[in-house]
Amino acid sequence: MDDPSIRENGSTFSLCRQDWIDYLACRAQDLLKGKLIVEDDFTWIIPSHDSSSLEGFKTEKLKYIGGVDISFLKEDPSTACAALVILDADTLNVVHEEFDVTKLQIPYVPGFLAFREAPILLGLLDKLKHNAHPFYPQLLMVDGNGLLHPRGFGLACHLGVLANLPTIGIGKNLHHVDGLTQSCVRQCLEARENCDKDLIPLIGKSGNIWGVAMRSSPSSSKPIYISTGHRISLNSAIRIVKLSCKFRVPEPIRQADIKSKVFLQKFKGSAHLMK
Repeated sequence: MDDPSIRENGSTFSLCRQDWIDYLACRAQDLLKGKLIVEDDFTWIIPSHDSSSLEGFKTEKLKYIGGVDISFLKEDPSTACAALVILDADTLNVVHEEFDVTKLQIPYVPGFLAFREAPILLGLLDKLKHNAHPFYPQLLMVDGNGLLHPRGFGLACHLGVLANLPTIGIGKNLHHVDGLTQSCVRQCLEARENCDKDLIPLIGKSGNIWGVAMRSSPSSSKPIYISTGHRISLNSAIRIVKLSCKFRVPEPIRQADIKSKVFLQKFKGSAHLMK
């Protein structure tokens, strides 16, 4: 079988199998990127520590925040447990949780993580939606990046567009994008002039603001990296993340991470007993 080829600007190019896969992924990603909304596009009000600020308003309040994460078996990295947890926005208590354990068939390709992980996460959201579940999230926090991504379209963007939900990307480590490096950002946060600041903008060499690095907990020297996913502005994303942090990682993501690991170990144990 001949290698696949593409025709652009009157010229034909032959591609090896991996290049062909990357080309198709780029095209699919670009189509989704065209639907991306990076400003506030929701009807609810963000909770405030000053509850009186909502008096007299009839607008809906943000009640339920979802968090998603995926854990993998060390013995078999293709076996994954996806977790969706729903938290009460006021109390940060978990009010609902969903899990799915599956074998991921799509390999990891740098820049295209969403094609591997988004389908299983969308399945959990679809399950809630089809059951008309009362705790369906109004907003989703994603353990992964949004705009802070080599192609400006990380997992949080991908998932937000497909689920049509406001999403926020939460990175625990920094993608090296547009000249930004983790060591430089850490040094900037630790600089004397920034010692009293809890966040700094992530401005690349191009002048583009990709997100922010935030010191979310006094007990941790490591920042988290917040970026817009879909249907929310960076300023609103920052406000919600600040309200959602008990520790370094926002509670929706932290709980999804903890619970996915626990569920996966239980699954591993039950699978072993059935052999």
